[in-house]
Amino acid sequence: MSGPYLVRGSVSLPEAELMWRFSRSSGPGGQHVNTSDSQVELRFDLARTEALPPVWKERALERLAGRLVDGVVSVRSSEHRSQWRNREAAAVRLAALLAEATAPPPRPRRATRVPRGINERRLREKKQRSERKQGRSGRNWT
Repeated sequence: MSGPYLVRGSVSLPEAELMWRFSRSSGPGGQHVNTSDSQVELRFDLARTEALPPVWKERALERLAGRLVDGVVSVRSSEHRSQWRNREAAAVRLAALLAEATAPPPRPRRATRVPRGINERRLREKKQRSERKQGRSGRNWT
């Protein structure tokens, strides 16, 4: 997966605005892990980007406020041994994060009443359960 990373619809992240950083990753890999930079950190300047529509950008800045450092969102990936697969994983994770952050808010719930029949059935079953349990006691056995 290379090139523009699709966020949602026709909006994608341009490759020029993505900042990649590579470092040595911990975990399995033997001697190879000591010599290769397979961990990937992908940074995207959300505050200065022109790739996202203004409404999406505001929404994302508000929802990701806890993750941002000077308006930049950062994603790390080190679960694979190869740098290329970690690059793909980081890009997919960033696109998913932005897609979730820019999604429109859910429609407000419309309050509804509990139907009378459901309430009556609940009370009837409650009464039957009570009678059944009272029938188990040793009272009234003469």
